[in-house]
Amino acid sequence: MPIKNRPLYLVTDRTGLTTPEFLNRIQAACAAGVDIVQLREKDLLGREYFELAQQVKRITDQFQIPLIIDDRIDVAQAVDAAGVHIGQADLSVAVARQLMGPEKLVGATTKTVTQALEAAKAGADYVGVGAIFETTTHVKTVRTSVATLAAIKDQLNIPVYALGGLTADNVAAVTPAHVDGVAVVSAIMKATDVTTATRVLRQAVLQAVAHQ
Repeated sequence: MPIKNRPLYLVTDRTGLTTPEFLNRIQAACAAGVDIVQLREKDLLGREYFELAQQVKRITDQFQIPLIIDDRIDVAQAVDAAGVHIGQADLSVAVARQLMGPEKLVGATTKTVTQALEAAKAGADYVGVGAIFETTTHVKTVRTSVATLAAIKDQLNIPVYALGGLTADNVAAVTPAHVDGVAVVSAIMKATDVTTATRVLRQAVLQAVAHQ
């Protein structure tokens, strides 16, 4: 599945949710306009992660949406996911590319121009850049300026996604960077009404990347 023209990227967070509640939120988000789903559940062990990934993939397959697995190459391969996403503390992009093969997607989280260029050179299909704003997730974040985001986009010829604390109310801030899309967690996963939140967010994202 191509990564281009998929502006709304959902990263999961099942904190406080039962498995049925979690899956219902993924289903609703996919139906309402999410373009990519990244399963990011750091606390799960191998078998649990695999079983949850299978359930999520059944949903994403219904909507022909790429499923990206965070960090766990073994799980990505086991469920035949569209790809894997690598953080700065995970295996290198080069190793991920070697293990995943040429047909699968490899994404990387970057915070600087140097990191982004290195990821692209090593075989990344896209990069996520941030955090642009403070986040409400349990993940420790380091802020990245919109100027740095713009510099990364200017120097890379692969898709660039802005991430970190982005919502329908503030996503316009990344418009000057000319990014290809926006990755969110809480704006959808913590929404009271996932369907409405996703639709509103999608419209805001499309305006922020409307020049593409």
